[in-house]
Amino acid sequence: MRWKLSAGVLVALAFLIPAAPAAAQAQVSGLDPACQTVERKVYKDFRELITIDLNTATNAELRLLAYRLLAEAQAESLPVLPKAIEDRLNGTADDLRAFLKSGVRNAWQTDLRVKTVQTLTGAGPNVRAATQRALEDGSVDVLLAFLNTGLYDARALDCAAQPTATPTATATAQPTPTASATPSASTTVVPTAAPSVSPGAPGGEGGEGGGLPVTGSDTATVAGIGGTLLLLGGVGYVIGRRRRARFVA
Repeated sequence: MRWKLSAGVLVALAFLIPAAPAAAQAQVSGLDPACQTVERKVYKDFRELITIDLNTATNAELRLLAYRLLAEAQAESLPVLPKAIEDRLNGTADDLRAFLKSGVRNAWQTDLRVKTVQTLTGAGPNVRAATQRALEDGSVDVLLAFLNTGLYDARALDCAAQPTATPTATATAQPTPTASATPSASTTVVPTAAPSVSPGAPGGEGGEGGGLPVTGSDTATVAGIGGTLLLLGGVGYVIGRRRRARFVA
């Protein structure tokens, strides 16, 4: 029961320890992969967090240190170190002491390499070159310096080299309406009524208006009627003359 109580106190103390050095640091802005200004992500140097003598520290001091390292590793979303610390906290005091002496550094260095590789996503040529140099060196100091400073310096160079898109005003040609010689299906063509000219109407030939002469089928009809009347007149004249000759005789 006493061990559980002390463990709870250690956990509470680990989370209540003020991170004065981190809070005192001025927040520095940088550029993200999309060249947007953001607050830089600063990775802690875990070597500076180990402020006790690991050879002479008590078990309580070792556990308090382990919880503090665990809280920082989880805050930075490190992939390896948090699980490794949790496993040692569930083990013996000797295992925890040995891990804090050398295991923390090895797991933390692996995490720094993973974070460095992740910066290649969407990276420009300067970031890729700086990342390659940091991975080739592989030391904790170089990896940590790259993640906190070198990455943002290289990204600033890539963003500055990107061309700036300038809007160009282009004149838009307005369509010119063209007259269509073929009427569309929706257009109804209404024929224009032409005035008819009758032979006896005013405006015809011999009238005041001096209209157009009557031609075509009407002319043939009039000529036929005239010829018939002329023939009948001739026959009547001959018959009348014969009767007159008989009466005189």
